[in-house]
Amino acid sequence: MQNSRRRQVAALLIANGLIAGFLILPDAGAQPGTRTERVGDKDRARGDYTMVSGRTNQGGPSVVYIVDSSNQELVALRWDQTKKVMGGVGYRNLAADSRGAKGR
Repeated sequence: MQNSRRRQVAALLIANGLIAGFLILPDAGAQPGTRTERVGDKDRARGDYTMVSGRTNQGGPSVVYIVDSSNQELVALRWDQTKKVMGGVGYRNLAADSRGAKGR
């Protein structure tokens, strides 16, 4: 009886180790922001997001600015109280902006 219990425990430990390995190994060598996924017809890096609240020049309700530093994109969202949804205020591709006209 004691011997069969040890075998069961050993089998469970091996199974748990294999499952943990399958879950951990795919991400083991990846650097933050290097994983990609297919979006439409192009690859896109996994996002690294920062969210900051602020105001716009037009006034009204506050805006939430969300920056994806991995893909260099910025989105501005505002809460629409009447519809109870977040509405898009604006989008900027920061990489394209930085390649634009230089200084003054």
